[in-house]
Amino acid sequence: MALRNAVLAALLEGEASGYDLAKGFDASVANFWMATPQQLYRELERMESEGLVEARLVHQERRPNKRLFSLTDAGYAALRSFTAEPPRPSAIRDELLVKVQAVDAGDTDAVRGAVAERLEWARAKLARYERLRDRLLDGRTEDEHLARAERVGPYLTLMRGRAFEEENIRWAERTLAVLDQRAAVTK
Repeated sequence: MALRNAVLAALLEGEASGYDLAKGFDASVANFWMATPQQLYRELERMESEGLVEARLVHQERRPNKRLFSLTDAGYAALRSFTAEPPRPSAIRDELLVKVQAVDAGDTDAVRGAVAERLEWARAKLARYERLRDRLLDGRTEDEHLARAERVGPYLTLMRGRAFEEENIRWAERTLAVLDQRAAVTK
């Protein structure tokens, strides 16, 4: 999947500046797609030159002017085309897993520390996702939200992000327990 598809999907929320997209990317699509602000700005420029998005200049006092991007008809068509294509299978490429794979010949304390750091990161991310879920539900049950929301895609991807982080937490806790148990036996 190209970054452009994630940007097009993010713009379904409405007009946004590059800065807003970069900030909102963390809340809206970071559970399945990561991008730096520089990557987003470059992609927006390419997409504008290809007619997928259009920008309007907003003059601001005491701040630099900003450009707000929105989808064009061609952008909506590109999204329709993208969603019609079968997705490629996902693959895990995780440096931490390579380190865990090599823990028996490596620095066990360093690997344990990296797993513990991943655990805390996953817990923090899950907490952010829970706050986002609460905002999306806005006092409704999940079923009420899914039946009445204007858009269900953001909630469905949020559910996947939550499940991913929950599994990261389970795996990290189990991995730490195994490493601690092995360390206790070798002492």
